[in-house]
Amino acid sequence: MEASPITRELAISAPKVLLHEHLDGGVRPATVLELAQANGYGGLPTYDLAELEKDFVVDAPGADLVQYLKGFAHTTAVMQTEEELRRVAREGVVDLARDGVVYSEIRFAPEQHLTKGLTMHQVVEAVLEGFREGEQQSKSEGHPIVARAILSAMRQAAHSKEVAQVAIDFRDAGVCAFDIAGPEDGFPPTQHLEAFDMIRQANFHLTIHAGEAFGPPSIWEAIQICGTERLGHGIHIFDDIEFKDGSYQLGRLAQYIRDRRIPLEVCPTSNIHTGVAPSIKEHPINILRQLNFRVTVNTDNRLMSGIALSDEFYKCSQAFGWTLRDMERLTIDAMKSAFFPYQDRLDIIWNVIKPGYAALSV
Repeated sequence: MEASPITRELAISAPKVLLHEHLDGGVRPATVLELAQANGYGGLPTYDLAELEKDFVVDAPGADLVQYLKGFAHTTAVMQTEEELRRVAREGVVDLARDGVVYSEIRFAPEQHLTKGLTMHQVVEAVLEGFREGEQQSKSEGHPIVARAILSAMRQAAHSKEVAQVAIDFRDAGVCAFDIAGPEDGFPPTQHLEAFDMIRQANFHLTIHAGEAFGPPSIWEAIQICGTERLGHGIHIFDDIEFKDGSYQLGRLAQYIRDRRIPLEVCPTSNIHTGVAPSIKEHPINILRQLNFRVTVNTDNRLMSGIALSDEFYKCSQAFGWTLRDMERLTIDAMKSAFFPYQDRLDIIWNVIKPGYAALSV
């Protein structure tokens, strides 16, 4: 493959893999508005669609993770019935497929969708049904996609053991892993050790939000005490690397993560909107990639950041000179890191990703 520059068209057309996307952070603004009007939710800041779409995007100077999370009060408010959850799940999968995503892991917290009497099991069933509908619609449109669910527990709450059990219950129905999400500072992952133990003892998969709003100590706990397989964001591992006179020295934690090929679920635009990095050009993703960390590119929350996965790759290509070859390598690394059976991962790499990039390089 030639080192072709990434245009917007190529970024959309190229097969992509998404490992870190929140269901309630990727709702269509029009759907939020329509469902709010239908169910009587009166908490939206505006009922003008164009203004609402702008209001959701958190890109103001000085924004942080706490501010970034405020919009979720509105999206979760319109995701409280089985019909609402199915619709949001279906549309989310279709939107990803139309953007060229061929494999996705979409996470959500069942405990956030119980205000109208649903059980956690009913929540998960509705979302998985929406995923199946989205897969079917996408295939009929000529954009096949595999959609899997990661169940998140909120780290500031006390339902992680229950959520972990629900994740295990649905492991053969489309749930691929367990996660904890929410405010990182002040809520260490070690508060949920019993849930992590349940997941590991069931031979199931685990990823943890760590290193997004807090530094290496959070990452160390997630890996060495909690046993995570991947790091949700993990971008603050950059703090454990010393640069001087054109050379670098990895700290012991950074060295361990690189040696063990622990994947980083990096979300560049989201990191800017939460104050982790000042701009794409100054984001450490490219340096981490050059230092051979297992970097994957993700969206986090398409609604709150106003982006798609193709936008992430295009922005990085403009900032760092990434080519189509770089994009293919990152996509293959993401597929290798997926919580999907080994043979199925190989099938997507060899029969979907590689042929897709080969066709674009002709």
